[in-house]
Amino acid sequence: MSELKIQTPIEDFDWEAYENGNVAGDKSREEVMKTYDQTLTTAKDNEVVTGVVKSISKREVRVDIGMKSDAIIPVSEFRYNPDLKVGDEVEVFIETLEDKNGQLRLSHKKACQTRSWDRVNKALENDEVIKGYVKSRTKGGMIVDIFGIEAFLPGSQIDVRPIRDYDVYVDTTMDFKVVKINQEFKNVVVSHKALIEAELEQQKKEIISKLEKGQVLEGKVKNITPYGVFVDLGGVDGLVHITDLSWGRVSDPHEVVALDQDIKVVILDFDDEKKRIALGLKQLQPHPWDALSEEIKVGDHIHGKVVVMADYGAFVEVQPGVEGLIHVSEMSWSQHLRSAQDFLKVGDEVEAVVLTLDRDERKMSLGIKQLKNDPWENIEEKYAIGSRHTAKVRNFTNFGVFVEIEEGVDGLIHISDLSWTKKIKHPSEFTSVGNDIEVQVLEIDKDNRRLSLGHKQLEENPWDVFENIFTVGSIHEGTVTEVMDKGAVIALDHGVEGFATPKHLVKEDGTQAQLNDKLNFKVIEFNKDSKRIILSHSRIAEDIAKGEARAAKAPKKAARKQEEEVAAPAIEKTTLGDLSALQALKEQLSKEGK
Repeated sequence: MSELKIQTPIEDFDWEAYENGNVAGDKSREEVMKTYDQTLTTAKDNEVVTGVVKSISKREVRVDIGMKSDAIIPVSEFRYNPDLKVGDEVEVFIETLEDKNGQLRLSHKKACQTRSWDRVNKALENDEVIKGYVKSRTKGGMIVDIFGIEAFLPGSQIDVRPIRDYDVYVDTTMDFKVVKINQEFKNVVVSHKALIEAELEQQKKEIISKLEKGQVLEGKVKNITPYGVFVDLGGVDGLVHITDLSWGRVSDPHEVVALDQDIKVVILDFDDEKKRIALGLKQLQPHPWDALSEEIKVGDHIHGKVVVMADYGAFVEVQPGVEGLIHVSEMSWSQHLRSAQDFLKVGDEVEAVVLTLDRDERKMSLGIKQLKNDPWENIEEKYAIGSRHTAKVRNFTNFGVFVEIEEGVDGLIHISDLSWTKKIKHPSEFTSVGNDIEVQVLEIDKDNRRLSLGHKQLEENPWDVFENIFTVGSIHEGTVTEVMDKGAVIALDHGVEGFATPKHLVKEDGTQAQLNDKLNFKVIEFNKDSKRIILSHSRIAEDIAKGEARAAKAPKKAARKQEEEVAAPAIEKTTLGDLSALQALKEQLSKEGK
C-alpha cells in the first residue's frame, strides 16, 4: 500500500493575479502546473491507500484520496464500522483510477480483504498467535473469522482431546495459529490444538522423565475403544488394555469406565522413548484368586455363570475374576465328542464339580457329567448279556455300525451280525445314521467301555430251517443278481443267496447265464456254519444225460446178467471136481516123497 500525501497550498501564491488572469504571476506556467500536480496523489490501480471521508449518506460514502475527484463507495461496505463519521481516515482499494465514464472507483471491502490476506500470510510466516471468531459449524470442523477472512478450523485441530460437542465453541473468540494457506484458492486453515500441544510438550517431557514402572498416577479417561481405554496423565497418554481393566471378563470397556472419568492407574510398562505407556486398572485391586475360599476343594459342587464359549469347552466364572474350564469331554459320559456349544451357551447358570484346583497357577477344571452316575458302574445289571434294547445309529465303519444305547453307553454291531441271510458289503446298505435299531447285547467290555451287539440275533437262525429245505441235490428256482469273474450270486426263496462258479452257469445251448436270468439250480453243497450254498445250473442237464445213458444200457446189462446166472452152476461144479482131483494128486505125491 502506498501512503497518500496531500500537499499544502503555496503560502505566497498570488491569488489576486490569478483572479485577474495572470496565472503564472512571477512564475512560469510550467512551474505552476508542477506545483499543482504535486498536490495530487501518485497512486496506481490495485493498490490500497488511505482516504478521508468527505460525506456520508444513507446509500453512499464519498472518499477523497487526493485525486482530481472523489470516489463514491456504497455504505454497505462499511457495515462493520457503524461509528464511521466525516473526517475519518479509511483504507480503500483502487479498482481503477478512471473507468469508461472517467470516474475513480474505490472499494473499502476489497481493501479490508487485501489487508487481511497480507496479515494472514504474515502470521503464517512469523508463526504468530492471532485471535479469531468462531462463526459456525461446518462439515468436519468450524468456520472462523480471521481479519475478516473465513478460515477453516478442522475438528481434529480444536483440542488435543476428541471433541464430542462442537456447538459449545460457536460464538466464541479463541487464539489460533495459521497452519496452511492455499494461495490459489485463497483458503486458510487454522489450529487451536497447535497452541495447546506447544504448552503440553514441555509438561509432557517433565512427566515422562519421572515415569517408573509400578508408579500409581491419576488421569482422566480420554477415549474408549473396543480394545482398551486411553487415559490422559496430564499431557501424556497411556493405554489400559481391555484385559487390564478388570480381573473378570470385560466385553466392552464402557462396562468399567466412562469418558472424562478420573481414575487411578498403575504404570505396567513403556518403551525406551516412553512414547507408548501401558497402564493397568485391575492391578490396583487384590487378585480374586487370593480371596477364593480355602474351603473349596476337589470334589466340591460349585455354581457359576458361563462367560466364554469355545469348541473345546466353556469358561465358567465362579466369582468375579475366578474362572474354571469345563472341557467338552467333561460335559457328557458319551464317547462321541461334540462341540461344547451343543451343551452350553454364554450366560447359562450351571452347577459343576471341581475336578482339579491349582491355586498357585490359578487354574481350575470343572465337570458337569459327574453330576450324573457313570452308566458303566452297573453296566452288567442294566445291559446284561442277552438283553434287548433300542439304540441309535451314530456312525459307520467298513466292519460295522457304532450305536449309542444311552448317553455314554456305546456299542458295535459287526457287519456279520446285521443279517442271517443277506450278504452286506457296507452297513449303509442296511441302515442310516440317526435311525433307531433293535439290538441284543452279545459281550461287555467294561474296561474299554464298549458293548458288542447284534441285530440278527433278535430272530431265530433260519439256517436251521434252510438245512432241511436246501438239501444237497435239491433243485430250486433262482435269479442271477450279480455277476463276477469268479461266478455269480443267485437269489433263492426265503431271502437266501447262493453262489455258482462259471462252469456251473453254462446253459444247455453252451451259453453263459446272464444277469437277471431266472433258471433252475441244483444244490451241490450246503454249509450251515459258514452260511454257504453252492449251486449249479449245468449239473441238472448233466444228471439228465447220465440218467438217459444209464437207461439205454439197462436191457443189455440185464441179458448178460441172466446168461451169467445160467452158466454159474456148471462152472461151479467143474471147479469143485478139479479141486478134488488136485487134492488127491497132492496127497499121492506127498506119500511117494516120503
